[in-house]
Amino acid sequence: MIFDRKSLNNENLIFFYKKLLLPRLIEEKMLILLRQGRIGKWFSGIGQEAIAVGSTLAMQNDEYILPMHRNLGVFTTRDIPLSRLMAQWQGKPSGFTKGRDRSFHFGTQEYKIIGMISHLGPQLALADGIALADVLAERKRSTLVFTGEGATSEGDFHEALNIASVWKLPVIFLIENNGYGLSTPVNEQYNCLKLVDKAVGYGIEGRRIDGNNILEVYHTIKEINESIRENPRPVLLECMTFRMRGHEEASGTKYVPQNLFEWWAGKDPVANFEKYLLDEGVIRPEWIPVFKKEITTLIETEFEKVYNEVDIIPDIATEVRDMYQPYQFPVSQPAAIPATHKRYIDAISDGLRQAMRKHPNLVIMGQDIAEYGGAFKITQGFVEEFGKPRVRNTPICESGIVGAGMGLALNGYKAIVEMQFADFVTCGFNQIINNLAKTHYRWAQAVDVVVRMPTGAGTGAGPFHSQSNEAWFTKTPGLKVVYPAFPADAKGLLLAAIDDPNPVIYFEHKYLYRSISGDVPDNDVLIEIGKANIVKQGTQASIITFGLGVHWALEYAEKHPELSLEIIDLRSLLPWDHEAVEESVKKTGRALVLHEDTLTSGFGAEIAAHIAEHCFKYLDAPVMRCGSLDTAIPMNKALEDQFLAKARLDETVEKLLAY
Repeated sequence: MIFDRKSLNNENLIFFYKKLLLPRLIEEKMLILLRQGRIGKWFSGIGQEAIAVGSTLAMQNDEYILPMHRNLGVFTTRDIPLSRLMAQWQGKPSGFTKGRDRSFHFGTQEYKIIGMISHLGPQLALADGIALADVLAERKRSTLVFTGEGATSEGDFHEALNIASVWKLPVIFLIENNGYGLSTPVNEQYNCLKLVDKAVGYGIEGRRIDGNNILEVYHTIKEINESIRENPRPVLLECMTFRMRGHEEASGTKYVPQNLFEWWAGKDPVANFEKYLLDEGVIRPEWIPVFKKEITTLIETEFEKVYNEVDIIPDIATEVRDMYQPYQFPVSQPAAIPATHKRYIDAISDGLRQAMRKHPNLVIMGQDIAEYGGAFKITQGFVEEFGKPRVRNTPICESGIVGAGMGLALNGYKAIVEMQFADFVTCGFNQIINNLAKTHYRWAQAVDVVVRMPTGAGTGAGPFHSQSNEAWFTKTPGLKVVYPAFPADAKGLLLAAIDDPNPVIYFEHKYLYRSISGDVPDNDVLIEIGKANIVKQGTQASIITFGLGVHWALEYAEKHPELSLEIIDLRSLLPWDHEAVEESVKKTGRALVLHEDTLTSGFGAEIAAHIAEHCFKYLDAPVMRCGSLDTAIPMNKALEDQFLAKARLDETVEKLLAY
């Protein structure tokens, strides 16, 4: 192994050595503690320390690093107090996640580190968003994101690299190629000679280096950073290394040929750098035990101190509260005047435009939303007013764009991501469910992202453009879900969603875009998320609904003036207005829950269950549901009409009132 110090002096080299030694000695202690049963799990990075330490040394302290679970050296080189890391690993209250997540599954804005989730690939797109925020703010910074050779097989890898290339983002995508994804060798992961060869497919620069040589890692990344800060663009960096322990300690290493261990043991990053320093006279042999003693004493002291801390005392109120970033809805709202008669679609466009004017850090991203104005023309004219940097056409890659939205939020921006159709959100599901929704609960980071979801049937668009999929998200704590039925609500709830620092899924019904209109405040009047609206008073029965269902209910009530039906528009589904529903049911004694989604497991089942549990003694009839057929949505108009809940509304109301 050849080391080139370049401009580094002896003091620098000794500093590098101590930084390299620290994670190795911590890991050796962790393996002992694991065998003693004092910690529960450990992902060892022994043999790979040079990558984490060298790369972190090459980054500025105000630049983000997104490591993985084998990159202890990133955290120690950024000088995170060892006591806090120890607390994190032991699930203590003073850890970064308060015992809610394991090892390195956390982030910290103080140290500009964003940890991974178990799904390996999603953090790559977060790096894109972080870098985009720096570019928009004209900050000359680089972002470093780690991945393994196994995760390069995931779609998230390809989406993130493609986005970064198209948008010329200053991101270093660092692949730690350690030979195995758990037990799967590289020849079963990819069929190219070198992973770095993939760079050419994205039109970006690629480099391959010895990941066990700390100076080669440091100088390479330092050189790349100096270039991409001035001339933003992504670089793919493949660092060749080897994992000397199991994927995690319980996995073992029996699947690895012994000769590989022997060969890579000769390339140990700590031992080789130590030998180089001795040969160069930078350090003396008698210094080494002194350095090690200093570090091991610190490790022992910090571990015992944290080990003896009190354990977490479970508290339900705390757990529920911490799912969301605290947010105080503005108490003082402007008067809703003047108002203009607008279509539903125009109210949404108006809300977006006002939010873009109000928040200079707000970015809208989606397919065809720029010059084309979006599939439904909601953002038509936005490029002319706000410019392409803030109204961004995206490649067709929902996961990558949701991740980029989260990255923007992590780095001081607000993001709106438009799904061209709500059905396409399946391609970004992991980012929403496991990244957007869980981040605040895990490490108290707000995720200021709104995902717009053009949804619903009524247009004969068939199984892939007509689904009502709100129930996929209403069972996910950490998200907020809104679903307006009227133009004024569409604007007010959108403005509230953008104002709220939590991730919000905003459903907008395609059939309502141009079919309904109403008076909409011209100014920015917010409607509180979680508050229902009684759109019609009544005494005989309560119809609880949302979205297009509200209009079905109103149409039915208009056809039956002899009936006194109370119609509640939920407007928000997570959270939803328990109080308004309970008060209405207590008054009428009968409840029908109506929604466009399939009957089985539709969101209405949750409402019905709540009413049955909390309002049973006030009921004069069983709670009834009216939903669509338990089939996919057909295209043919007659079949679609038969599918929709509206086809069964008359008989369901009659049954309810006749009970």
